[in-house]
Amino acid sequence: MTQRFNRKPFAWVRLALLLVLPIALLVLPATYFDEGQAVCVSRLLFDVECYACGLTRAVMHALHLEFSEAFYYNPLVVIVLPLLVLLWTIWVRQDLKTLGFYPPKAG
Repeated sequence: MTQRFNRKPFAWVRLALLLVLPIALLVLPATYFDEGQAVCVSRLLFDVECYACGLTRAVMHALHLEFSEAFYYNPLVVIVLPLLVLLWTIWVRQDLKTLGFYPPKAG
């Protein structure tokens, strides 16, 4: 007899993290990631910027509704931020279903 993995504890933890993360990013100032050492491997090893360079700073500024500053750091923020919001929504909904907050489908 196989035992089924109980996903509810994992779903509670993930849901809590998913709900706290946007609040934490909004509480931090928009310039929080503007200074400091780059963590991009391409930039550290080859001193060449990749397409994602500046994306963290761009998303942070976009979350604070500073769109011109966000676009300055990385124009791809207009594509990446909506995709991140969509992914976040899918994950939250999935966890809510796992925890039983959505009724099962009829039929």
